[in-house]
Amino acid sequence: MDKLSFQVPGMNCGHCVEAVSTAVGQVEGVSSVDVDLDAKRVEVEGEGLAEAPLEQAINDAGYEVTAK
Repeated sequence: MDKLSFQVPGMNCGHCVEAVSTAVGQVEGVSSVDVDLDAKRVEVEGEGLAEAPLEQAINDAGYEVTAK
């Protein structure tokens, strides 16, 4: 099982959590998404994960990844 994490400082409410969780959850191979709103962190677990499609999903949801 792969595990990746991303820093997403633009998240500040429940809507943000839902938008990012939904977008990242649709990426192939993702089995779970955990968004920590206080830490502004997104943790992703799954098989065969790649950073680029996950970052793109976060960007497409309207948020910017600032660190991994």
